[in-house]
Amino acid sequence: MRTVEEQLTRILDVAVRPAPVRVAIADAQGLRSAEEVVAARPLPVFDQAAIDGYAVRSVDVAGATEADPATVPVVGEITAGSRQPLRLQPGQAVRVAAGAPLPTLADAVAPVGWTDGGTARLTVRRSVPSAGFVRRVGEDVQSGDVAVREGEVVGSAQVAMLAAAGRDKLLVHPRPRVSVISVGDELVEVSRSASAGQVADVCSHALTAAAREAGAETNRARTVGGTADEIRGAVEDLLPASEVVVVCGVGGGAAAAEARSGLSELGGIDDTRIAMHPGSAQGYGRLGQDAVPVFLVPSHPATALVLFEVFVRPLIRLALGQEPRRRAWTARLTSPVSSPAGRRSYVPARLLRSDDGGELLAQPLGNSGGHLLAVLAEANALAVVPDDVTELTVGEQVGLVPRGRG
Repeated sequence: MRTVEEQLTRILDVAVRPAPVRVAIADAQGLRSAEEVVAARPLPVFDQAAIDGYAVRSVDVAGATEADPATVPVVGEITAGSRQPLRLQPGQAVRVAAGAPLPTLADAVAPVGWTDGGTARLTVRRSVPSAGFVRRVGEDVQSGDVAVREGEVVGSAQVAMLAAAGRDKLLVHPRPRVSVISVGDELVEVSRSASAGQVADVCSHALTAAAREAGAETNRARTVGGTADEIRGAVEDLLPASEVVVVCGVGGGAAAAEARSGLSELGGIDDTRIAMHPGSAQGYGRLGQDAVPVFLVPSHPATALVLFEVFVRPLIRLALGQEPRRRAWTARLTSPVSSPAGRRSYVPARLLRSDDGGELLAQPLGNSGGHLLAVLAEANALAVVPDDVTELTVGEQVGLVPRGRG
């Protein structure tokens, strides 16, 4: 029997990260940048009005008050997008829209609300400091500034920075393509009513959602029968368009034997049992010309989801340019948990805060090790009981693996 860490090391040691691809910045959101982007131009590229108002020289309205306003002639208007240069003379004002370029010599903008809104002659009731309500060249971004760092996840702000830097494409770590397929003559689509002896194909839906949640591009394939030839043909068809393939319903028993037989022609499956609970019976191999990682998991969706969290998600994270292991937490147990001797157990749990907010608590949701789907659906973490521990009591610390996105 192999430990969880030994199995995960075997999987990650030969993992190949997909080569970065260049995509439109609109498609880069949520992906990790594979390059550092340096701004080639400043933002703004010219001095511009920050608000609607009047471009003035600050010295011409210095000391203006309600009781003693400054009065200057209005000699023109500049709208946003204007390319017509305009020069301001001492003692003059120009009406400007937000985003409009400032006329030469102007160093401030008097907000409309500080004036009488005059069109020919303007009364300014408050003084405006130099650079007041003006966005200077390079105030936001200077040429040569780093707009996006390598390894940074691209969000809406990063997209804005890229656009401001004059970039319409970005080199990113692409989403790995994960294909999920279920095996079994008894399976029917969830939209159909199951007859006697039939069951709904829940597992492939669960794992497809988990893969998408982890950041992968997903493909839920049709169900196939349980013969060696059917399994081999279905998996072989998926390999060219996948970075990972997960096969449900073949974790152990006769179905697993058929899968091993069929897939032996594509590279072979290692079905060494893993010292974990649930999910000891499983399989893993690298199949086809490109040695695509293929996982064999049981049909029970809760167990399959635990196996996905432990072994498949790290591959997806690695492909996305992330650390394969998610950050683990430690919390104090609110009730005891037990574990089979010699196996690492993954117990559904709810991560909570103490009433004073100062301590993390772990509330185990049953001691089933993840076998109950309804229990797993309520959990936001998995409590990890080490293989050399069979009992943890109330108040003891336990490691936690978060469930969900990322």
